[in-house]
Amino acid sequence: MALNVNHNRRRTRRGASVDAPHGFWTLLAERVAQPHVLARLGLCLAAAIVILLMLRGWEEPFPFRLGWVPPRGIVSRVAFERPDPEATRTAQERAAAKVRVVYTQDKAPVVRLRDGLKNRAAEIAAAEKLAGGIKEAWLEFAPVTAATLADLSPDPPVAPEPPPSSDQAAPAAAADAAGESSTDEKRGPAESERTRRLADAELEFQKFRGLIDTKDKLLLFDKSIDLAFQDLLNSGVLEKIQHAYDEGSQNEIDVHPIGNAAETTRVQVSDVVLVEAKARLKTRLRDELGEGPFVDRVYAWLEPRLSGTLEIDRDGTDRAKREAIAKTPPQFVRYALGDVLAEANVPVSTDEVVLLRREHDEYLRQRDTRQRLARTLSMLGLCAAMFALSGFYIHLHHRHLLDDISDVVTLLGLSVVTVVLCMLSAHDAWQAEIVPLLVFAMTVAIAYDEDLALLFTAQVALVVVVGLGWGLAPYITLTSAAAAMIFWMGRIRSRSKLIYVGLWAGAVATLTQLGTGLLDERSFDAQMLYEAGRTGIWTLLAGFLMTGLLPFIERTFGVLTDLSLLEVGDVAHPLLQELVRRAPGTYNHSINVASLAESAAEAIGARGLLVRVGAYFHDVGKMLKPAYFVENQGKENRHESLVPAMSTLIIVAHVKEGVELARQYNLPQPIIDLIAEHHGTTLVEYFFRRAEERSQADPNGEEVDEQTYRYPGPKPTTRESAVMMLSDAVESASRTLTEPTPARIANLVHELAMKRLLDGQFDECGLTLEELGIVEQSLVKSLTAVYHGRVKYPDQRTAS
Repeated sequence: MALNVNHNRRRTRRGASVDAPHGFWTLLAERVAQPHVLARLGLCLAAAIVILLMLRGWEEPFPFRLGWVPPRGIVSRVAFERPDPEATRTAQERAAAKVRVVYTQDKAPVVRLRDGLKNRAAEIAAAEKLAGGIKEAWLEFAPVTAATLADLSPDPPVAPEPPPSSDQAAPAAAADAAGESSTDEKRGPAESERTRRLADAELEFQKFRGLIDTKDKLLLFDKSIDLAFQDLLNSGVLEKIQHAYDEGSQNEIDVHPIGNAAETTRVQVSDVVLVEAKARLKTRLRDELGEGPFVDRVYAWLEPRLSGTLEIDRDGTDRAKREAIAKTPPQFVRYALGDVLAEANVPVSTDEVVLLRREHDEYLRQRDTRQRLARTLSMLGLCAAMFALSGFYIHLHHRHLLDDISDVVTLLGLSVVTVVLCMLSAHDAWQAEIVPLLVFAMTVAIAYDEDLALLFTAQVALVVVVGLGWGLAPYITLTSAAAAMIFWMGRIRSRSKLIYVGLWAGAVATLTQLGTGLLDERSFDAQMLYEAGRTGIWTLLAGFLMTGLLPFIERTFGVLTDLSLLEVGDVAHPLLQELVRRAPGTYNHSINVASLAESAAEAIGARGLLVRVGAYFHDVGKMLKPAYFVENQGKENRHESLVPAMSTLIIVAHVKEGVELARQYNLPQPIIDLIAEHHGTTLVEYFFRRAEERSQADPNGEEVDEQTYRYPGPKPTTRESAVMMLSDAVESASRTLTEPTPARIANLVHELAMKRLLDGQFDECGLTLEELGIVEQSLVKSLTAVYHGRVKYPDQRTAS
């Protein structure tokens, strides 16, 4: 037993000394903990939060839209109320009709009348007898006969007669004496009547004056007059009603002083109309001054002078009606749980959309926090699944996109912006959510990859459909249209290509929407055809829109479509024309390389057009010193007078100078990359061998540094760049073959390919050995066609 225990212990210790392999989750945690991974996860989280906020992910979306045909009737999920505009309008009209018409009161006439009465009374109180100017004041208080009025009126002035002459004095005096006696007899009764009337008037005057002849009596009179006028000052006087019966109440009005609408008083029309106001004033005078002729004389002075003080205020009345309308509570129609809100197989109308929106808002209001939190987590989970799937796909097939954080930001930004634009364009007025989605799909396909565009488009369409609360049918329509658009894009070699793509994708979208509608048990009617046709038109419009956006997308993402490549590769390009003029041999070499490289690139599925256009410009740097390159040399070789190191510097410099010229002429970046990489870091073998020979021949010669005779690079980073490197080398070397038979050409091509492969020139371009073999075969085939044998014809005789 002891031996067995020790044996087990030794085995345990040996096992403990070996580290156990890490599990999947451990490795995953270690990778996630890396700073660059955390940065990218943070960006994904930020994008998910933005999408959640834009979609209001904590609330269920409103899934109905104008013109949508529900396959089944829609019933209310909760009891709710809908505003009733007609009932509300009726209630408002009723409230406006009850508003009293507003009148403004001008108190100034009443105040002047009251003060004028006081002033006249003071004048009478100050007079001791009815004489002189006081007669006029008294006449205003004394309703008398015409005879009494004539008696109390002031005597008209009489012009003095001229004195008689001495001859006429005696007869005139006698006549006057006789006349006076006869006149006195005639005027006796009339004069006595006049005297009596004057005496009566004086008596009445003194009685009236006796009530106000002292200061105290006058003060008491003034106070009584103030009290009697109080109702007139408060309510005013209305000569006649100034509004029609249909404008407001005929029994009550609202009165406020001019300029002070806050002091509004409600009065009865019967109390302020002029006749009634005079009667009330007379009653008030009797209440304050007592019964008797005194009150009658005061009222007689006031009655003809009292006039209206109220004028209708139409602006104030309108304002009061508006306030009454504003205060009228809205009227509602109540719906119970389970009431039918929209019929099946009938397009949803505008009123039904409003009704459904009301029910949806009430439903959301009644949801509790737990339900909102559950939906929020589900939306975040959807975004997390979307980003995780995209991340794994990019990690497996496009890992370089994850290495560059700017590409991650771009893809996330495009996705978020597309979701936002789809939400905005999904409004009932347009229903054009497919347009931003298709533009997004084409943008990603052009800038990155078609498969990546299909994946991202499907995920963005899913987020949009879930965010809008739609079902499976709209999702199928959106993704099918996007897939058709992506698959038919291919190489864009003409400006009309995108329009035709939009046309065919529109047809696919139309047919797909018709099919999903029938699967959804909708009737095949004009409404379905209209909706499907609208989707097809929007898809076609997306193609037109992308045609205009294409140059901006190329410039923004640094990509080149075949259309742009054809424009850049035009032989009339100023830089190519300059190359033809300065270095025609280099230009001819470039044309040959372009022909070889295009076929080789097409053979392995690379972009042959890009390689061809890049080959046109790959040696433009040689035109600055064309005589130092063999294809431009005549009988003179300028390198004979230069040391190998200097010659190498001149040869190598054409790459850097070509890049500078390309940038000066604003060539696209992919073309500049091909120029910079077409020699990689290869060795300039000819001058390196010459340097070695000179070093070996010189007893004091130093060992030649190979790095000094290499191109500065960089090495090819794309398959297109590797194909052009090999094509350039093969085209130049093939010119040295004395008898370019197919076997010799194949041997030369293979030797040059292996030399660059073993030199590590293809380490960074992703070119496989299988593809390298295919490139070799294509180059051999092309060169064999160039150097094919010709039939030798017998010498022709010279014509005489």
